[in-house]
Amino acid sequence: MTRLILGPFNRVEGDLEVQLEVQDGRVTEARVKAPMFRGFENMLLGRDPVDALTIAPRICGICSVSQSVAAAKALADASGVEVPANGLHATNLMLACENLADHLTHFYVFFMPDFTREVYAGRRWFGQAQRRFAAVVGSAAGASLNSAAALAARARWMELLGALGGKWPHTGAILPGGTSRAIESTERVRLLSRLREMRAFLEQTLFGTTLEEVTALDSLAALQSWHARAAGSDMALFMDIAADTGLASMGPGPGRYLSYGAYAQPGEGHALAQGVWDASLQQCLTLDASQISEDLRYAWMAEAADRKVQHPMQGQTEPEIDKPGAYTWNKAPRLAGQVMETGAIARQLVDGQTLIRALVLAHGGTVYTRVLARLLEMARILPLMEQWLLALQLREPYHQVQAMPAQAQGTGLSEAARGALGHWLKIQNGRISHYQIVAPTSWNFSPCDASGTPGALEAALVGAVIDSGEGRGQSVAVQHIVRSFDPCMVCTVH
Repeated sequence: MTRLILGPFNRVEGDLEVQLEVQDGRVTEARVKAPMFRGFENMLLGRDPVDALTIAPRICGICSVSQSVAAAKALADASGVEVPANGLHATNLMLACENLADHLTHFYVFFMPDFTREVYAGRRWFGQAQRRFAAVVGSAAGASLNSAAALAARARWMELLGALGGKWPHTGAILPGGTSRAIESTERVRLLSRLREMRAFLEQTLFGTTLEEVTALDSLAALQSWHARAAGSDMALFMDIAADTGLASMGPGPGRYLSYGAYAQPGEGHALAQGVWDASLQQCLTLDASQISEDLRYAWMAEAADRKVQHPMQGQTEPEIDKPGAYTWNKAPRLAGQVMETGAIARQLVDGQTLIRALVLAHGGTVYTRVLARLLEMARILPLMEQWLLALQLREPYHQVQAMPAQAQGTGLSEAARGALGHWLKIQNGRISHYQIVAPTSWNFSPCDASGTPGALEAALVGAVIDSGEGRGQSVAVQHIVRSFDPCMVCTVH
């Protein structure tokens, strides 16, 4: 038995280490470590409730809109304010803009460059991968997005957030009652042109076919037929690489997938549904958010006196750096005591996307299906954004004003690019008395719980091959599995 410590990982937002127990060249046990503590929850205590709209987005610079949305939802829940339709559409546009940009960056900057490493030099697709994805030198929309078309499309894409939110990251336009920035008819025309530019890049470079053709794929046979037609696209090349490297069987997840529901709609409901997908039952279950808890047994956090797990509305963030047996700053979120995976794959499964359900039924939640779910989600998001932009009603309100109560509590559940994001707060005497956050990577990169059950990534790493040709203790398989979850560690250790 050999013990290896890999990290810190590059191309990861924040600090991440992975401790592996290895026997006969394969991982037998993994411990995922978040070695940094930040304490945003404690920073918020005693402040005016609306300060959360300024402080919470500073948790992260790449998914700050997601934190803004969750904080605003928690405050809206506490105050009882109803958001006008325009406010919902504008918020969805900002969140979708950030989420799509995160998915695009993950594919081209974080994930695909690993296939340009020398360990793959003998593969038939290696030259193509280098030309398209090699960091800095890639000629297509590569790891640093050097392609003039990709760089221009992405830069203009973020103008959506400039117009809707004033700036990015850390926009101040998202409020409990909606948004503070109205869009005029001439601005809507300009923003539609930005959507069309991103659509052109996705259709010409990433997919090689129309977005509607991609989203209409409903079976493994349809996917293979599409692959033949779009052979020159980046997604088709990814599928070739995946087939040659065994990504479809690499890094299996827990088989239970959580989505809080993405992009709230006027009236009720979400554009992408809320729920829990149980792969063993092939069934979507209703989410009971009261069953969420955080296990602190292996976190450097003080536990309750009775050591019982607590719901985020009761939980605390009290560091205990010398705690025996602990190995991470990340808590262990559970739903009804069970490990959950979250992210684009969870959203698509819960929402009933036929192709992703077929892929997960055939292969499980693996590196291959996680990445395909993100790509498919990009194809689904942009047409939704076109609908929301056209649905904005001129001279109708974007924001409803309502005073914050002196005593209240609220919950804000949203979906960041990486998955389920929740904020829970209490207000006493007009000040924040309690604030807890559970981020997507908190779910996916959680440590063991008190029963010894590992988190999603820890379990997914078991069986990964070590020493694959890059030197002793190195493993591209471990890299692929970790990156397939798209970690954001600064949110994890908020």
